[in-house]
Amino acid sequence: MKKGNVMRNSKIILSIVNSALSVLIFILILFVILKAGTGAYDFGYRIFTETAVDRKPGQDKTVRVLKGMNGMELGSLLEEKGLVESGILFAVQLRLSSYYSKVKPGKYTLNTSQTAEEMIQILAGEEIEEKEE
Repeated sequence: MKKGNVMRNSKIILSIVNSALSVLIFILILFVILKAGTGAYDFGYRIFTETAVDRKPGQDKTVRVLKGMNGMELGSLLEEKGLVESGILFAVQLRLSSYYSKVKPGKYTLNTSQTAEEMIQILAGEEIEEKEE
């Protein structure tokens, strides 16, 4: 009889451990989903609300846009120059803008007090409207 009790106790313990592992895996998956969702929301929010790196008057920086430069390359260049916080975010903003295929090669003077939207307009050869503060 003792052997039967030991077998039954082992099965109960194994069942409890199995259930605990299942709960832990579920919690881990839920945590990963929440973190990914929060990160995606924050990134999406920043696409449409990103502010300038500096307040006015900011600093002028000269950039040279080469023919055939893609959004990621341009974003990296602007990030290196300190004009945007994230080159990847800039590339997404450019891709979603109506100026995506209108960026022209050339030498530009941009300012750290300009938003990504304003820089995109300048790089596309468009006049930017002054916003009232």
